[in-house]
Amino acid sequence: MSDPFKIAVVGVGLVGRRHVDAIQSLQNVSLTAVVDQTPEGETYAAKIGAPYFSDLSQMLQTVSPNGVILATPTPLHIEQGLTCVAYGCPLLVEKPIAVDAASALKLVHAAEVSDVPLLVGHHRRHNPLIAAAKQAIDANKIGEIRGIQGSCWFYKPDGYFDVAPWRKKKGAGPISVNLVHDIDLMRYLAGEIIQVHAYAQPSLRGFDNEDVAAAVMTFQNGAIATISVSDSIVSPWSWELTSGEYPIYPTTQESSYLIGGSHGSISIPDLRLWSHEEGQRDWWTPISATSLMTAASDPLVNQIAHFVKVARKEASPLVSGWEGLKTLQVIEAIQKSCTSGVSVTIAEPTSMQSEIALAPKISDISQKILQK
Repeated sequence: MSDPFKIAVVGVGLVGRRHVDAIQSLQNVSLTAVVDQTPEGETYAAKIGAPYFSDLSQMLQTVSPNGVILATPTPLHIEQGLTCVAYGCPLLVEKPIAVDAASALKLVHAAEVSDVPLLVGHHRRHNPLIAAAKQAIDANKIGEIRGIQGSCWFYKPDGYFDVAPWRKKKGAGPISVNLVHDIDLMRYLAGEIIQVHAYAQPSLRGFDNEDVAAAVMTFQNGAIATISVSDSIVSPWSWELTSGEYPIYPTTQESSYLIGGSHGSISIPDLRLWSHEEGQRDWWTPISATSLMTAASDPLVNQIAHFVKVARKEASPLVSGWEGLKTLQVIEAIQKSCTSGVSVTIAEPTSMQSEIALAPKISDISQKILQK
């Protein structure tokens, strides 16, 4: 048996603590350190008996972990990610990978040229429900995808915003905070999105951000998707309330995604596969559903187990830095379309040559960081 894989968690808010719980549930994986700049973080580290650091570089020098999970606020991801790359330490960055795609490109490019594994925490891809849907789609069970409908509707109570006033600010609305998950799954299941046209309405509660938005998206394969998101709609139709993924949310028997193809359709996450009898594709013949079966497991635990394999060069990343960047590009396009009122075309990240040229050389990053 190999030595335990040592993981340090940077940022131990709600998400960071879920990562700690997931690490502690895995065999041959250990929590080697907690990095957090808050008194609450230091208290939490003492409570669970983990070495505590307030500085990322100091931790990397002292502990030399096999991997780092960045569960810090998004504006910190790039600087902290580049620090991990400079030390040659594999990293898993919580979603979204960065505040904007141009910044994300700097980290993705640096990790790539330095051959440092970089994963992005779109953990829903690691859910067995999504794995089963992906397998059915790839096996041509529904034929060529033509249309997608997605709902991301729920009601966040006033207290959710009162305890963290930044959630009321521009840029912290449900497009960036919630829809990013759903967009990533649509890309994963249906392919690349090349154009969007979106709309948003101001918050009814008087916040600086939107509380409802909708987008029409065109895929490279010709499919068209419609999706809407709101944190001010009382509804059973969201991933949180339909997947049973996280116990703090009550579960319903509804679905949040419908994916339609030329030979059938699938609803997710209930995994009902709809089709006519063989050779009888017409709306006058009966249509029936078959429920796909899959075992349940915690996607966060699955994600960390996968992270270990990728860091050890035993597997390719399911959600690479490039994947996180492409999903962020779609979110940016939706936000831009909401503001401008026009359709936005999404460029290939590899075509962003000017941004790549401006990306810092990893040797310069290393020298700057290691001289601190």
